[in-house]
Amino acid sequence: MSRRRAPAVLLLLTAALAACAVAGLALGPVRIPPAQVLDTVLDGPGRPGAFASIVWDVRMPRVLLGAVVGAGLAVAGTVLQALVRNQLADPFLLGASSGASAGAVAVIVLGAGAGVLGGIGVPLAAFAGSMGALVAVYALARRGGTMTTGRLILAGVAVQYVLSALTSLVLVLAAHPDQMRSVLFWTLGGLGGARWDELALPAVALLLGTGLLIALARPLDLLLAGEEGARTLGLDTGRFRAAVFVLTSLVIGVLVAYSGAIGFVGLMVPHAARMVVGAGHRALLPVAALGGAVFLSLADLLARTAAAPEEIPVGVVTALVGGPFFLWMLRRSTRTEGVAG
Repeated sequence: MSRRRAPAVLLLLTAALAACAVAGLALGPVRIPPAQVLDTVLDGPGRPGAFASIVWDVRMPRVLLGAVVGAGLAVAGTVLQALVRNQLADPFLLGASSGASAGAVAVIVLGAGAGVLGGIGVPLAAFAGSMGALVAVYALARRGGTMTTGRLILAGVAVQYVLSALTSLVLVLAAHPDQMRSVLFWTLGGLGGARWDELALPAVALLLGTGLLIALARPLDLLLAGEEGARTLGLDTGRFRAAVFVLTSLVIGVLVAYSGAIGFVGLMVPHAARMVVGAGHRALLPVAALGGAVFLSLADLLARTAAAPEEIPVGVVTALVGGPFFLWMLRRSTRTEGVAG
């Protein structure tokens, strides 16, 4: 029954995302009537006038980047929860976002490899940091062949502290105020710097990554049965988990390279999607992707309108919503497991 709901849920989420996009294009320091927004979009980017410039040059890239990043973080969170068999897993809580931020900041401030790698230096460093953080958390949490919620959370917190310290060190070494502002952006997350020429790589990473992960839906479902059950059914769990870790880290690294560290999207959205369409990944992943796009679009809209004309970093908004949600989930999990693990 849950899987049969998927088409209707996808249709509803698509409509919600379209409404969020119109709201994102209409609202801001300069408010544009929704009808004017639709006319401007239908006329294309060549239309003259101030409204057209605001819609196409300023707000449209931001709205699109928010949808892409939200979808990607939700998909990554869904997959990480399957890989470690724990619904508390999340790119932010497991240090992947912090690792990606640390790698990107190192390139921005210290210029490490920037001259050799050119424009891909930041995304590549973000991927390396994300992958390193995930591997470290997984190695620390998996002791004696088992993994508990307590060890997973503690390992994630420990790795985050180390990465935050490294990022702070880079901030101290930053020579220019502009670099310090860039580091602050990476630690809090934001979509204000979105540009048309920077949308292609995150969009490609999202589409290819999500497509490959949907193709791997059956092995992901097998992991939910446990290590022994998956091996009995013919899955090489070690090799499969390593390959999916790399793929997920690549998606996270590319997205964080353009949005900074935005937390809790990959925790809340998969949990909500699972309640609606069940745990089967063939239906769960598309629903989570659209749900993440809607959620982050709404969070960004709130971030730039709640305290106008000042703008709140979108990572602050998601943390204010996600923090209580995480505590609620943690309390639920400790009733049956015990956080000491």
